[in-house]
Amino acid sequence: MSDTYAERRPLPAIEIKGVSKVFAMGGQTVQALREVNLTITKGEFVCLIGASGCGKSTLLRIMAGFETASSGVVNMYGMPIVGPSPERGMVFQDYGLFPWLTVKENIGFGQRHRNLPKAKLNEISAYYTDMVGLTKFADYYPGQLSGGMKQRVAIARVLANDCEVLLMDEPFGALDALTREKLQQDLLEIWARTKVTVVFVTHAVEEAVMLSDRVVVMTAGPGRIEEDIKLELARPRDITAIEFNQVRRDITQYLSSHVSSKVAA
Repeated sequence: MSDTYAERRPLPAIEIKGVSKVFAMGGQTVQALREVNLTITKGEFVCLIGASGCGKSTLLRIMAGFETASSGVVNMYGMPIVGPSPERGMVFQDYGLFPWLTVKENIGFGQRHRNLPKAKLNEISAYYTDMVGLTKFADYYPGQLSGGMKQRVAIARVLANDCEVLLMDEPFGALDALTREKLQQDLLEIWARTKVTVVFVTHAVEEAVMLSDRVVVMTAGPGRIEEDIKLELARPRDITAIEFNQVRRDITQYLSSHVSSKVAA
């Protein structure tokens, strides 16, 4: 392979190389992550899955710039991640909306600090409010919304802030089954429309198989990547299909074997 060709290859959206994370707790040290390596290309939808305490949320926070790795590096398009940035938007399970702002004001919040004309701000806010299907609720406050609607606002707010990598930490975990299913479909439509890169943390195997291009299985104590599974399932996906359930069983078996080996140890 020539050097010229190598230079033309697009850089990964996220590249994690040899990342470990150690926390100091009560005079002791706890290793949350050990030698994690992962490459995510632009536009991919990647799910991180594993048992509670495996370090998947810690890894996501390092990608966001909220945490610093104890060793190793994390790059975005070849540049080290040294802190939070609007280009990497984080969506949490608890929404994180400002209760005193309306839907459209929450969605446009990040852009208000960029000295844009008011007409442009309104245009951006209206565009993303419509993208998540909340135009009729643009003047509502978070306290007037359902949990699913609040999460749509949280997603739209991140996208409106010129986000290139959408980091999601079990965003649908607190929702009922029907709302969760609807938001999964909404997210897939937004992803297809925006081509944003998505890294999605979940502990639900079915959700991971429904959403992602790749499922990255993490093991606990300390967290590391054990399996990186590329899904060949066509979209849209049918949870009753034989192929879907075979993939789900395979991933569940990976997870079960990790838990069993941990208990045995």
